[in-house]
Order: sequence, then C-alpha cells, then structure tokens
Amino acid sequence: MAAWSPFKKIAASLFGVTGATAAFTVYNLEKRPLKAAELLLHPPAYEWAHNKVFGSFDAASLRRGYLVYKNVCKQCHSIKYLAFREMVGVFMTEEEAKAEAAEVDIVDGPDDTGEMFERPGKLSDKLPMPYRNDEEARFANNGALPPDLSYIVLARHGGEDYVFSLLTGYCDPPEGFDLKDGLHYNPYFAGGAIGMAQALFPGIYEYADGTPAPVSQLAKDVTEFLAWIAQPELNTRKEMAIKFLMVMTFLLPSVYYWKRFKWAPIKNLKIEFRPPKPPARDQTGTATLKFRKGIPKLRLTDQIYKTLQTE
Repeated sequence: MAAWSPFKKIAASLFGVTGATAAFTVYNLEKRPLKAAELLLHPPAYEWAHNKVFGSFDAASLRRGYLVYKNVCKQCHSIKYLAFREMVGVFMTEEEAKAEAAEVDIVDGPDDTGEMFERPGKLSDKLPMPYRNDEEARFANNGALPPDLSYIVLARHGGEDYVFSLLTGYCDPPEGFDLKDGLHYNPYFAGGAIGMAQALFPGIYEYADGTPAPVSQLAKDVTEFLAWIAQPELNTRKEMAIKFLMVMTFLLPSVYYWKRFKWAPIKNLKIEFRPPKPPARDQTGTATLKFRKGIPKLRLTDQIYKTLQTE
C-alpha cells in the first residue's frame, strides 16, 4: 500500500475531527434536550436620543420619569446617590426641588441632648431609602433584595434596552416552565423567574402635561430618568466636546503651519559628502599640502609624492 501524501493526511485529520465534533453534539442534544427555562431573550436595540453623538437627555421625559419613580418604583427601590440639588437646572427649578425635598422627613442628629430627630428635607439631602436596612427589605419582599437604581443602567448588560424590555416584558410563562410561588415570569430576566411583580399598568399614572401614559411611555420615561442618574454629566460632556471641536477647527491649521515652518529648514537640509581633491601641482613639479592655521606649509618633491601615493 502506497504511503499517503501530506495533503491526504491533513484532509483525513480534518474529516475525523469534524465527524467527532458532530457526533458529540448530536449525542449531547439527544441526551439533554433543550428546555424553555434555559432560553435567555436578549432585548432589542432601541434608539435613545441621548446615546447619539450629539444627542442629549429630554428634560420633559426626565421630569415624567422622576414622577413615575416617585409614585411607583420608590416603594421598593432606592436611589441613594442622588441628591435633590442635582435636579435643579435639569428638569426642576430650585423652588420645585425645595418643595420636593420638604415633603420627606430626614432623620438627623444628634441634638444637644444626644437624641436623633426628624426634620424636613433640604436640597443637600439624598433621596430617602424605602427601607432602613437590607434585612428589612428582604423581609418585605419574600427574601428578594430590590437593587439600588443609582447605576442600574450601567450595571446591566444592554443598558437602557434591558431596563425598558424588563419593565414591558411580563407575560405568561410557556408550557412546561416551572414557576414557583411568589415569582413572576419575564423572558428578559436571567432564568425567567423574577421576584419583582409587574409594576407598570395602563392608567396607573397620568401625566400632568397631558402626555399619554401607556406602559411603553411610562417605561421609556423612567428608563431615561435612570440613565440620567447613572450619567448626570452626559450633556455637559457632549457640550464640552462640541466646544473642543470648534476650537480645534481653527487651532489645527495654525499648529500645522507652525510645524511646517519650524521643520522646513531641517527637512530641506541636504547633507552631501565630498571627498577631498588631490593636492594641486605648481610649475616646478612639486606638490603643496596646506595644513591648518599655525602649521607651516610643506613642499614635497616629485619623488617623495610618488612614494606617498604608492603607499
């Protein structure tokens, strides 16, 4: 039997590896069938205005999103890194922010007697927490701890798309899905079973500005509000970028001209090596070698000059 060529050996090896991989895949699919609980639905990509290059947050949407959080989400979720003063100039006036802060009671102290006391909130205060500690939060939610929403948009894969899809994605579980008591089915949540019940319903809240409030609008506004909390400097950062581009439009040509002006003599400099010429002869048949200043001239006869040339 003739020996196989290298090409046939490589082809046989690839064929064997491919066949083994296919057999292993078929074996695992037959042995362990796919279940609906193992599927994770990725959220679709939505166009958010603030994620565009020159886009910014919608102040009206931020105001509506805050009202949705205040009347719906605040019962379980906290935003412990947001102060009332940060809303001033964004979607509230200073008077409106002070009125919002005064509606809550803040535990402060101690006073002169060493006791803690409650006072009306002020602009420098953070938004109040719905629970005093994590244990109380778990006890009130069947053992589930509601996450803080300060950076929820940045902490979840998909960002705004995930939060919006989660709020609007509640549905009945598929056939064969084992949903335990106290849990709710949401295909966008890992595992499908989530402890948070559906919070947004049609007509649960009406906007004072007359904007229609279906579930999608409520979810969109509160999602944009949470995105602003995670990146409150986004508008300022984009404004600085626009100013930087405007300045560089005029500065770059000047810098380029200065660079060409300063480096032109060096780039155009030509360095050429020219070997020295042989000593000139005078009419008497002698060669004259000129040395540096301070050394006398030396006159050589033809015989000495020829000897030096041969050496």
